[in-house]
Amino acid sequence: MKPSHSAFHELNGLRHHVRTWGRAGAPPLFLLHGWMDVSASFQFVVDELQRDWQVIAPDWRGFGLSAWSAQGYWFPDYYADLDALLNIYSPEQPAQIVGHSMGGVIAGAYAGIRPERVARLVSLEGFGLARTTPADAPGRYRRWLSELGEEARFRSYHSFAALAARLQRDNPRLNPEKARYIASIWARETAPGLIEMFSDPRHKRANPVLFRIEELIACWREVTAPVLWVFGRNSEGTGYLKDSPEQLAERKSAFRNYREAWVEDAGHMMHHDQPAAVARLIEDFLE
Repeated sequence: MKPSHSAFHELNGLRHHVRTWGRAGAPPLFLLHGWMDVSASFQFVVDELQRDWQVIAPDWRGFGLSAWSAQGYWFPDYYADLDALLNIYSPEQPAQIVGHSMGGVIAGAYAGIRPERVARLVSLEGFGLARTTPADAPGRYRRWLSELGEEARFRSYHSFAALAARLQRDNPRLNPEKARYIASIWARETAPGLIEMFSDPRHKRANPVLFRIEELIACWREVTAPVLWVFGRNSEGTGYLKDSPEQLAERKSAFRNYREAWVEDAGHMMHHDQPAAVARLIEDFLE
């Protein structure tokens, strides 16, 4: 495995962990992880990159080694955190950004909010959640209020091997070596025989703010950078799958300079399933 290094930065009042690979001074490449993931999860893709990069991957607030937010988690905070990160690592040049899932949603919206700060964007299934309507709001608010009164907890495990076995059950494409590695970066031993996830369990609570595709599409229409959308052929459960063909076309057509690619034999976690194919798509597009 290519070695990585850790740095910590204060971004918008919270201590953030940033993992880097490669040579300082090489062209920067930002990798943004998804929900319940961590920066180290890109290790398999980084190992397959052929060009000279300084890869920069943050742990989002409330994930990995970054601090937890006492005020909860809101998407505008992630936009602000990305803005602050780019000001540190690419203050003068537009950035090359790859985002997976939630990281892709953040990057895509940011590319429309600050189009001058993004040179190229690769979105690995960062297409947004399933559509909602205002009629969904009462039920969402009720669920949010109910969950506020409950302690948020993740399932714990008696060993990293037990967590690795669960990961393989959830994703049969993971071989034992990959599953053990992912278990080691997603969780920590908090007591003898007690393995718990790194991330803040409050991420599991219902968000009272509905996902509004109209707002995301409005941001995408402001993106000036070339965009590559990457789909996993065997992806399940992601929001775009619930779109009609016309609705999916609406998402795609929001971008001025749009391309798409498919990764075969890969689910939503394509950076785990087919890292060589993902790395090749990224570098071909950025060249």
